Amino acid sequence: MDIFATLSLDDLVKTLAEAILEKFPERSSIGKKFMGLLRGLRPILSYDLITSQPQVQFNFVNTSEQEHTLKSLLTFLNTQKKQVVLAIDEFQQITEYPEKNIEALLRTYAQQTRNIRFIFCGSKKKIMAEMFLDANRPFFSSTRTLALDKIESAVYGDFIRGWFEKAGIPVEEDALRYILDWTKRHTFYTQSVCNEIFAGEPRKVDIETVNKACLEILERETPNFLQYRAMLTTQQWRMLIAIAKEDEVEKITSAKFLQKYKIGSATNPRRSVESLVNKELVLENAGLEKTTYQIYNVFFSRWLAKQY
Repeated sequence: MDIFATLSLDDLVKTLAEAILEKFPERSSIGKKFMGLLRGLRPILSYDLITSQPQVQFNFVNTSEQEHTLKSLLTFLNTQKKQVVLAIDEFQQITEYPEKNIEALLRTYAQQTRNIRFIFCGSKKKIMAEMFLDANRPFFSSTRTLALDKIESAVYGDFIRGWFEKAGIPVEEDALRYILDWTKRHTFYTQSVCNEIFAGEPRKVDIETVNKACLEILERETPNFLQYRAMLTTQQWRMLIAIAKEDEVEKITSAKFLQKYKIGSATNPRRSVESLVNKELVLENAGLEKTTYQIYNVFFSRWLAKQY
């Protein structure tokens, strides 16, 4: 279940119910049992006209009803003969809910289950780290942490080549390296570039083809990137440009770095970086030996480096 679009406990319960219905259709044995449970919870059931996916709407009177329904759904999964894996994507979204006890509530329910294996995924590393590594938070020491690193270049290159060649389009080796270097092997951006190339119906994929696709993406995204300029201070904007041109920065407040890009004194730049990290425009990579900074959006980084 992807909970990125959820705004409250009500939405979370609705999303979980729909995820169960999607996995276990009404005509399956587990689906029939689940429909029996749902009727007792008195939801409004409907189906999306385009996707035909089931949609569930609960009319809760108070928070206790929401909590009871969530527990009922998890208890149902827990009592199945099959072991259940419940993967919750963008898990950090629960920290934005108006209900303030959601972390503790979910931790309690998770502890009470024996047949469910939970996977908590999130794209906001800082918030996820706070949720699971802070001793004062409910989920502290409750999970094993796994950081997903980038796919190896050789493996990723073979994967890309395979899909193009399946469509009868040969790919030159230097073009593959160009794609993976330009997108920094970030899956979303790599897929976007490859999709742009494929949509152009090329006879072959070479450096020229890849470069053309990259430029078209940056041109299309320009209006969106210009919106950031209006949102930021001059110093923050200069900091973004500097990080983009360096690609990755370690000593973010060093005199050499600040003088090179005419950013100013060390105090204000530190505040600028903190603000950009909080706005998710800059990614802070904390390691054992050093901390580095990069532009969060790879396309935005390439655009900044090209424009300035």
